[in-house]
Amino acid sequence: MRKFGAGLAAVLAAAGLGLVAPGPASAATYCGISWGSMAKADLDWSAANVTNVRTGQQPCYDRLVIDMTGKVAGYVVQYVPVVTQDATGYPIPVLGDADLQVMVTAPSYNQYSQPTYEPAAKAELSNVSGYQTFRQVVYAGSFEGTTSIGLGVRARLPFRVFTLDGPGGGSRLVVDVAHRW
Repeated sequence: MRKFGAGLAAVLAAAGLGLVAPGPASAATYCGISWGSMAKADLDWSAANVTNVRTGQQPCYDRLVIDMTGKVAGYVVQYVPVVTQDATGYPIPVLGDADLQVMVTAPSYNQYSQPTYEPAAKAELSNVSGYQTFRQVVYAGSFEGTTSIGLGVRARLPFRVFTLDGPGGGSRLVVDVAHRW
C-alpha cells in the first residue's frame, strides 16, 4: 500500500508541475469545415477551354466556379502576396486582406486564338458586394494554355478545390472559401 501511495503522490506532483501532458483539444470546426489554407494543385493538362466565371454564396462559404468546354484536368490554387498577370507578371491589385490566385490549365481561347471567354470588365468578373468572404474577382489573363483568376478575400481563410462534370461534355472547377476558421 505504501508503494501505491508513493506512486500516486508522484503522479499528483507531476501533474501539479505541468509534467503530465494534456490530452488533445477537440474544438468543433466551423460548419464541419477542415480544409486548411495551403496550396491545392492537380498538375495535368487539359483540352478544355474556359467559357465562364461565376460566383455564389452558401451558408458557410463563398463559391467561385470556372466553367469549361471539356474536362478540367489541372489547376493550382494558392494564397499569394500579390495576384500577377499571366505572361507579364505585372501585379494586379485586388480588394481584401488576402489574395488567392486560381490557375487552371485551360486557355480562354480556342485553337484558332479566338476567345472562348472574354470578360466585359476584367477588374470585376462577378459582383461580389455583400458576400461574406469574397471582395473582388479579377481576370489575370490567359497565356500558353493556362488561365488565371485573382480572388480577393477578406482574410486568409480555409478553402477547398474540386471539379464537377457537366453540363453536357463540359466541366467546372470549383473553389470554396470558408466564411471563417
